[in-house]
Amino acid sequence: MNVDRLVDVERGGYIESSHSGHIAVVDREGKLLYSCGNPGRHTFARSSMKPLQAIPLIETGAAAYFTMDAADISLACASHSGELQHTSRVQDILKRLGMETDGLKCGIHPPRWKEAYEEVVKTEQPITPIYNNCSGKHSAMLATAKYMGESAEDYYLLDHPVQQRILEVISDLAEIPADEIEIGIDGCGLPVHGIPLDRLAMSFAKMAQPDRFPEKRRQAIETVTSSMMAAPEMVGGTDRFCTDFMKVMGGRMFGKAGAEGVYCIGDLETGLGIAIKIEDGNGRAAYPAAVEVLKQLDLLTEQQEQQLASYHVPKLRNAREEVIGHLKPAFTLKNASCILS
Repeated sequence: MNVDRLVDVERGGYIESSHSGHIAVVDREGKLLYSCGNPGRHTFARSSMKPLQAIPLIETGAAAYFTMDAADISLACASHSGELQHTSRVQDILKRLGMETDGLKCGIHPPRWKEAYEEVVKTEQPITPIYNNCSGKHSAMLATAKYMGESAEDYYLLDHPVQQRILEVISDLAEIPADEIEIGIDGCGLPVHGIPLDRLAMSFAKMAQPDRFPEKRRQAIETVTSSMMAAPEMVGGTDRFCTDFMKVMGGRMFGKAGAEGVYCIGDLETGLGIAIKIEDGNGRAAYPAAVEVLKQLDLLTEQQEQQLASYHVPKLRNAREEVIGHLKPAFTLKNASCILS
């Protein structure tokens, strides 16, 4: 497999480790413009697929029926940190659905925000599914099932109408027949979709400029992306790249991380879609790579680059909080016209 070195880990002036991977930059027609590694690498998008998975929430009318605002819809796209701003909103959505937390089939893990975890321990609260970083997505799927009069017990199974609608959306945006999309199981128990990296990038490009879709789908896509950018704190949380990135870009770009080193971006101004996959699955390399791609494409102002500097070249610290190294991008995007000529 063709793999390029994307990010180096430097300590004491030496390269201690390196993260290799793949990058695809495409337009909304799917034309590959720039790349690294293998832009066609088959990739499970993991949570980067959440913006696409949220589209049926809007298209079915469930979001309007349950009076979901931009923050609710943004939370449907989230891999949140389990902060109070996230868990209280999940609880409120469930209340509107007339459901309890045990209706969520995402499983349980401690909140990822340290202060939230400390509060749970201090107060001896039970850790429930609302703290799961995917609880917003699961709440949205429950809302769709409830509105459509479908079973709420097995909404997470592939053959459920909720998941079949999502599969149709992915097939449409990625231009891949549904039966050719590889299916695995994600960390939260839902189907996870495997498609070539450049098709994943194309899906984000189409979401960035969806004017060629039928009106209903176009409006649904615009609602999802505008909600993410209007309430980016719901997508990630405090000191999270997704949140800080969308704040810095000021309504021009939306981005979503996925487990195992996946990151995707859509640019509303240029219509470009960007998809990144770190080969060893280490997410720490995805953010430096994402900022570097935007820098090389000249899509960042000097001020924006400075605001994202802590993600572009993140510092490594020891147990005494001393800076002892950093991560640094190590790639140059290849122009696809040069590769193909």
